Amino acid sequence: MPTLPRPVPALPTVPRFAPLLLLIGPALAAAQGAAVSAADDAFGTSVGRESIGLYSASSVRGFSPTAAGNVRIEGLYFDQVWNLPQRLRGAQAIRVGLSAQGQAFPAPTGVVDVRLRRPGERASVDLAVGGDAWGGRYVELDGSRPLGAGWSVQGGVQATHTEYGNGTDANNTTAALALRWRPDTHTDATVFWARTDTTHDQIGPLLQPGYAGLPPFSPPRQFQGPSWAAYQGVGLNRGLLLRHALDPAWTLRLGLFHSEFDDRASFANLMLDLQPDGTGLRRVIKDPPSKVASDSGELRLTRHWADGDWQHRLSLQASGRSRTRLVGGSQSLDYGRMAIYAPFEPSQPSWAFGERTHDRVLQRSGGLAYGLQWARQVEASVALQRSDYRKTVQSPSASGTPRAATASQPWLPMANGAWHLSPTLAVYAGFTQGLEESGVAPANASNRNQAMPALQTTQRDAGLRWQATPGLKLVAGVFDVRKPYYNLDAANLFTELGEVRHRGVELSLSGALSPEWQLVTGAVLMRPRVSGEAVRLGRVGERPVGQAERSGRLNLVWRPAALGGAAFDLGLAHTGPITATRDNRVNLPALTELDLGARWTFQLGPQALTARVLMTNALNHRSFELRGSGLYVERPGRLLQASLSAAL
Repeated sequence: MPTLPRPVPALPTVPRFAPLLLLIGPALAAAQGAAVSAADDAFGTSVGRESIGLYSASSVRGFSPTAAGNVRIEGLYFDQVWNLPQRLRGAQAIRVGLSAQGQAFPAPTGVVDVRLRRPGERASVDLAVGGDAWGGRYVELDGSRPLGAGWSVQGGVQATHTEYGNGTDANNTTAALALRWRPDTHTDATVFWARTDTTHDQIGPLLQPGYAGLPPFSPPRQFQGPSWAAYQGVGLNRGLLLRHALDPAWTLRLGLFHSEFDDRASFANLMLDLQPDGTGLRRVIKDPPSKVASDSGELRLTRHWADGDWQHRLSLQASGRSRTRLVGGSQSLDYGRMAIYAPFEPSQPSWAFGERTHDRVLQRSGGLAYGLQWARQVEASVALQRSDYRKTVQSPSASGTPRAATASQPWLPMANGAWHLSPTLAVYAGFTQGLEESGVAPANASNRNQAMPALQTTQRDAGLRWQATPGLKLVAGVFDVRKPYYNLDAANLFTELGEVRHRGVELSLSGALSPEWQLVTGAVLMRPRVSGEAVRLGRVGERPVGQAERSGRLNLVWRPAALGGAAFDLGLAHTGPITATRDNRVNLPALTELDLGARWTFQLGPQALTARVLMTNALNHRSFELRGSGLYVERPGRLLQASLSAAL
């Protein structure tokens, strides 16, 4: 399974990049305007294709909230197996620190809160086409229509051909549909469905040096094979959202969701034990068809009432999930030592797969939360959840342990509060415990793809928010997050090695500098450390793999009044050195990347059009990213992209 649902059968002739450039002109900038406008802070906002901020759905304070199971759809629990596509997703925000204060049931390492697209009050059709200098291209068509009697429908289709920096490519199609029923102001219900078909997604090589250093860079945009090592699969999401006001004080909310991916073909393309002479051991692993599916949801009953200056909120919650996985049985082929970037196109063998492992997770949680607000000066909330987690693993009989089971029933307390010292200054603090998933073993582990057990995690944070000017807001906070630490041991087994603790400071400055300038910027200074017996014995270093001690992001949008519908954007991202190996002997060097772009809205006869151009990694810095301890893949170089969209 790829890290992301990668982009469809080759598209009909979509104009390539050059004609779009002639339309748009020479302006450049980061095309992040919509996300910058929507951002309330610098901690992570996504709107459509645009994402900005210090954090993302895969990284908050050094951890992945998605892998931990902290995704919500409009505040309700969702066990995401496959990403909700853009055709369904209206916006996405990372709720952490002060922005998590309004959540009745927050989670350690933040919450990924997704808001669905809603059909408009009038019929609409939106068309977008785009392309890039590498030959990637896409077509998107979205529409909505009121149907009468409170009913409305919204949907979209997308076809994408993607070209990657390592010379691989991918094709996929996505379709989504949402039906909304709003008969009155008391009831709002939405059912949705989305499917992504990935018909071809070439798997580039993962590089693992046999020395204490980084691998050599590849020839740009050259994939040496094998061409048949290509992922194929289907991702599905469907669900129901319901909100009903029982009376002015009581509100009932319900979310029921199904998420799955069905892998038809999945590969790992490995170059192991790389040597300074430019050779490595080639290994290709193929997995048999596998599937992961989850049914999840939440029922929440909330009462709001007032008593003078006091506002109260009481929430009763029940949530749960049932997740099943069928994995394993992989076949590994070793092709011996060869030049790292030599052409490699052997004939595809006849595969003989082994027995597979079936595991199932059943988790049920119940919770009670109470929140109060006094005269818009003091906010506080407390919550208590009880989680019942059970996991069974049915392994192949040849393993000697055909069936194993684990269970946990922790009580999970939470408390947070904010004090508004003045109309412009507020301080906050919070404590949260959670039961989270710990992901799966990476491709180079001896127990590849094995799901790890649930972990009990703890987070403490505090900080302040200052409205420096009517349009500019500063948020500063400190945090301490603790979890069991999983990584590769000396025998290449992905297992628990100790405890990891991330302590740090996070800063956000966002808002309007003037009527023409808008800013979102932030930084994280963090001290991640591992402790435990493995560290004391020298088996692992004290710095956890994959973590940087500093990072910063800046997004700036300029909308000059003299140019009407034009907007220019700049994005700057800095990441400090990243620990790359279990023994801490290798680091990825610090990296700073610049994005530049522009957006222009104009009239072509009666039709309003929006043209955009984007240059990512404008300085063309070459670098690697980490896919596991000592396992690397090259990051994309400079890429020029353009798109044209219209509301028809």
